[in-house]
Amino acid sequence: MIEITDAAAAELKMILEKEKKNDHRLRIFAAGMGCSGIQYGLSLEESPGAEDDVQESNGIKIIFSKDLQDEISELKIDYIDNHNAKGFIIDNPDMQCGSGCGSCG
Repeated sequence: MIEITDAAAAELKMILEKEKKNDHRLRIFAAGMGCSGIQYGLSLEESPGAEDDVQESNGIKIIFSKDLQDEISELKIDYIDNHNAKGFIIDNPDMQCGSGCGSCG
């Protein structure tokens, strides 16, 4: 099941309210491939499509394509705001960096 942390949920709820999109959902989508597998993106959408699945975590409705369900079953979405960075972090513990990768820590 997809997990949205308290920090991410609070930020998303603030964004939805600020943009007057309280009826929207958070879409998770495949945004390309990297050395550790699928890279994910986030967007706000009003309603799911016929090929979508819907979940809820921490008060946030989440939509995603049914064909991503197995790949994102353990996904965790967090939000950080510190002196080094500010933004959402999408962590998939099922994906590990491939051999020879120079961009991962």
